[in-house]
Amino acid sequence: MDTKATIVALAALAQESRLAVFRLLIQLGPEGMAATKIGAQLGIAPSSMSFHLKELAHANLVTARQEGRFVIYSANFNVMNEVIGFLTKNCCGGNVCSPVVACCETEEKVS
Repeated sequence: MDTKATIVALAALAQESRLAVFRLLIQLGPEGMAATKIGAQLGIAPSSMSFHLKELAHANLVTARQEGRFVIYSANFNVMNEVIGFLTKNCCGGNVCSPVVACCETEEKVS
């Protein structure tokens, strides 16, 4: 992943509703969820939901597929991993990094 694509992805996530949508889709896994259900679960109006999903799709952070009359959105895990890889490339300059704390432990302490 190059710098420009990373900036586009980070810019798409730099908004509260889009970050919430992306985090929900990450939790749902490859199955994803219909746009209407995402909006209902997060309390986002349908017109806003379309805009936010368009921005996430433009950044290649989500993919869409048609299932009957519904459009199902899923997180694009490959792109998410590329962004994380770009941000952590050459971490600590080849030196041993400080101890890593598991994500779930951090989340539990915050709650």
